[in-house]
Amino acid sequence: MLAEYIKLEVVQPISYPILHFPGLEIRLFQRQVLQGGEDVSLTRLEYSTIVLLASNPGIVLTRTQIFEAVWNMDSDSCQSSISTVICNLRKKIEPDSKNPTYIKTVLGVGYKFDMRNAGE
Repeated sequence: MLAEYIKLEVVQPISYPILHFPGLEIRLFQRQVLQGGEDVSLTRLEYSTIVLLASNPGIVLTRTQIFEAVWNMDSDSCQSSISTVICNLRKKIEPDSKNPTYIKTVLGVGYKFDMRNAGE
């Protein structure tokens, strides 16, 4: 039989990066966010913003840094765009959007992803 003469290599499963936090999972290559095991539908801007923040936990990012990274453009008037996306994200992923545990506001500076208190 021909199969007896062919040397087969063991195929290793590909491991895709996943950001894990209590109650929240971000599957990078699937562009999927799960909150409490449930799929969360996010816009492109919401998804890119949560990935940016969650990939840099504990680091304060200014609104300008977020805008330039997510929107891929410079802007002097990015404040309302960022605020809207953050507000929508909180409604979708936070257990209580009025008292966020994942995305913290740093007054006068920007936002940070706080994984210490996330999901508690």
